[in-house]
Amino acid sequence: MTATASNYRATFILDTRGREETVEDLIDGLKTELAEAGAEVSKVENLGVKDFARAPDAKYDSGLYVQYEFSGSKETPAAILDKLRLNKLVSHKIIQKAQ
Repeated sequence: MTATASNYRATFILDTRGREETVEDLIDGLKTELAEAGAEVSKVENLGVKDFARAPDAKYDSGLYVQYEFSGSKETPAAILDKLRLNKLVSHKIIQKAQ
Protein backbone atom coordinates (compact mmCIF):
# COMPACT_ATOMS: atom_id res chain seq x y z
CA MET A 1 0.00 0.00 0.00
CA THR A 2 1.41 3.38 -0.98
CA ALA A 3 1.22 6.52 1.13
CA THR A 4 -1.67 7.90 -0.94
CA ALA A 5 -3.71 4.69 -0.84
CA SER A 6 -6.81 4.27 1.30
CA ASN A 7 -8.56 1.15 2.54
CA TYR A 8 -12.01 0.24 1.22
CA ARG A 9 -14.66 -2.43 1.71
CA ALA A 10 -16.79 -3.43 -1.26
CA THR A 11 -19.91 -5.57 -0.93
CA PHE A 12 -21.39 -7.04 -4.09
CA ILE A 13 -24.55 -9.05 -4.63
CA LEU A 14 -24.00 -11.55 -7.42
CA ASP A 15 -26.73 -12.91 -9.66
CA THR A 16 -25.55 -16.49 -10.23
CA ARG A 17 -28.69 -17.67 -12.06
CA GLY A 18 -27.84 -19.59 -15.22
CA ARG A 19 -24.08 -19.54 -14.60
CA GLU A 20 -22.05 -22.65 -15.29
CA GLU A 21 -18.96 -21.47 -13.39
CA THR A 22 -18.46 -22.40 -9.76
CA VAL A 23 -18.99 -19.78 -7.08
CA GLU A 24 -15.24 -19.73 -6.40
CA ASP A 25 -14.51 -19.05 -10.09
CA LEU A 26 -17.01 -16.18 -10.14
CA ILE A 27 -15.51 -14.67 -6.97
CA ASP A 28 -11.95 -15.01 -8.31
CA GLY A 29 -12.97 -13.50 -11.64
CA LEU A 30 -14.44 -10.50 -9.85
CA LYS A 31 -11.25 -10.18 -7.79
CA THR A 32 -9.30 -10.02 -11.05
CA GLU A 33 -11.57 -7.26 -12.34
CA LEU A 34 -10.99 -5.25 -9.16
CA ALA A 35 -7.23 -5.64 -9.61
CA GLU A 36 -7.53 -4.45 -13.22
CA ALA A 37 -9.26 -1.31 -11.93
CA GLY A 38 -6.32 -0.57 -9.61
CA ALA A 39 -7.36 -2.26 -6.36
CA GLU A 40 -4.99 -4.29 -4.19
CA VAL A 41 -7.35 -6.91 -2.77
CA SER A 42 -6.28 -8.07 0.70
CA LYS A 43 -9.29 -10.12 1.81
CA VAL A 44 -12.25 -11.84 0.16
CA GLU A 45 -15.20 -13.15 2.15
CA ASN A 46 -18.08 -15.18 0.75
CA LEU A 47 -21.06 -14.19 2.92
CA GLY A 48 -23.33 -16.76 1.30
CA VAL A 49 -26.72 -16.63 -0.36
CA LYS A 50 -29.29 -14.43 1.35
CA ASP A 51 -32.94 -13.76 0.58
CA PHE A 52 -33.94 -10.23 -0.36
CA ALA A 53 -36.38 -8.37 1.88
CA ARG A 54 -38.06 -7.08 -1.29
CA ALA A 55 -37.34 -9.10 -4.39
CA PRO A 56 -36.80 -7.04 -7.56
CA ASP A 57 -38.18 -9.93 -9.60
CA ALA A 58 -40.27 -12.98 -8.69
CA LYS A 59 -37.56 -15.20 -10.19
CA TYR A 60 -34.72 -13.32 -8.45
CA ASP A 61 -35.45 -13.51 -4.73
CA SER A 62 -31.93 -14.13 -3.36
CA GLY A 63 -28.35 -13.30 -4.21
CA LEU A 64 -24.80 -14.30 -3.32
CA TYR A 65 -23.18 -11.68 -1.08
CA VAL A 66 -19.40 -11.27 -1.40
CA GLN A 67 -17.21 -8.77 0.43
CA TYR A 68 -13.78 -7.58 -0.72
CA GLU A 69 -11.35 -5.53 1.33
CA PHE A 70 -8.87 -3.61 -0.80
CA SER A 71 -6.60 -0.59 -0.93
CA GLY A 72 -6.25 1.90 -3.71
CA SER A 73 -6.17 5.55 -4.67
CA LYS A 74 -9.17 7.82 -4.23
CA GLU A 75 -10.06 7.17 -7.90
CA THR A 76 -10.15 3.39 -7.48
CA PRO A 77 -13.78 3.07 -6.22
CA ALA A 78 -15.10 5.09 -9.16
CA ALA A 79 -12.99 3.02 -11.57
CA ILE A 80 -14.40 -0.20 -10.09
CA LEU A 81 -18.00 1.02 -10.33
CA ASP A 82 -17.43 2.12 -13.93
CA LYS A 83 -15.82 -1.24 -14.82
CA LEU A 84 -18.68 -3.24 -13.27
CA ARG A 85 -21.47 -1.00 -14.57
CA LEU A 86 -22.43 -3.35 -17.40
CA ASN A 87 -21.42 -6.61 -15.69
CA LYS A 88 -24.61 -8.68 -15.42
CA LEU A 89 -23.06 -10.88 -12.71
CA VAL A 90 -23.01 -8.00 -10.21
CA SER A 91 -26.54 -6.83 -9.46
CA HIS A 92 -25.75 -4.49 -6.54
CA LYS A 93 -22.54 -2.66 -5.60
CA ILE A 94 -21.60 -0.92 -2.35
CA ILE A 95 -18.12 0.52 -1.80
CA GLN A 96 -17.28 2.31 1.44
CA LYS A 97 -14.10 3.67 2.91
CA ALA A 98 -12.79 1.49 5.74
CA GLN A 99 -11.09 2.77 8.88
